[in-house]
Amino acid sequence: MIDVQKRQDHRNLDINKVGVKGISYPIVVLDRQNEKQATVAAVNMYVDLPHRFKGTHMSRFIEVLNHFRGEMTIYKMPEILREMRRRLEAETAHLEVMFPYFIEKEAPVSGAKSLVEYQCFFSGAMDGQLDFILGVTVPVTSLCPCSKEISRYGAHNQRSHVTVKVRTQGFIWLEELIEVVEKSASCEVYALLKREDEKYVTEKAYENPVFVEDLVRNVAQVLRDDQRVTWFVVEAENFESIHNHSAYAFIEMDKQE
Repeated sequence: MIDVQKRQDHRNLDINKVGVKGISYPIVVLDRQNEKQATVAAVNMYVDLPHRFKGTHMSRFIEVLNHFRGEMTIYKMPEILREMRRRLEAETAHLEVMFPYFIEKEAPVSGAKSLVEYQCFFSGAMDGQLDFILGVTVPVTSLCPCSKEISRYGAHNQRSHVTVKVRTQGFIWLEELIEVVEKSASCEVYALLKREDEKYVTEKAYENPVFVEDLVRNVAQVLRDDQRVTWFVVEAENFESIHNHSAYAFIEMDKQE
């Protein structure tokens, strides 16, 4: 049959990324407690397209994904990207994987167990060398230092999302990044709390107020001192309880510069 995608294009424009987005696919993630955790990811796959070609072969992305069915792990990332380059006849390949990750947590006083969901992701790009980024978004509680300081009693607090992305020269567990964030906040969050637990987390947050600026600095300080981390991004968004807007802060650091 005629290969329309291979026809010549005369507009003389390279395409940086072309591919498929939003593929729902089962993957296996390394789990520090249980070795492995099965989850369902949203997968994006791209390659570059030289100006001389009219289009890429979209079906080949799915073929590559199916070839690695049951093996979609961090360790397989280089092999998957190399196969994408080969099958799509491309110079560069990109793979983005976003997935929910669950950790069983015990409530701080009652010990009641529940699963807390974290949104995680990893991405890889290859043009001969591998560029790998690991990331996670962690929900936490933050209590406003200014509100505590100026109020006769109480202080406003809010749920916050802190997103961390890292490049590393050594292995880092998702759980390690999550723990860094949770220790940097006023208090961590839980899926299940009894009354005695609610008392504990409310008082803990009150005794540990942090601005959104404190959140990103607290996390960045730990990552800056971690020799395994070569580059990182930390961003925090506070979903304000007394404003109709969010508070936001962002830090990026390349430790190799």
